[in-house]
Amino acid sequence: MADTEWEAKVKGLLKAELKRRNVTYAQLVDKLKAVGVVDSEPNIRNKLARGKFTAVFLIQCLEAIGASSLRLSDG
Repeated sequence: MADTEWEAKVKGLLKAELKRRNVTYAQLVDKLKAVGVVDSEPNIRNKLARGKFTAVFLIQCLEAIGASSLRLSDG
């Protein structure tokens, strides 16, 4: 799998978790702030649009929205 395909997969995983929990980008900013991560809504929107962000950012987001697990595939 090419890097761009991996980036698309990771982006899709995080966006799916946000959607599953009905969390908007604005709400994510607040939730991240509550766990000590300061970032702007436009910056978060750009990171997710590109699909290029660190594993640390992914885990911070998942922790902030209360995700205790992550399903990597539907299978």
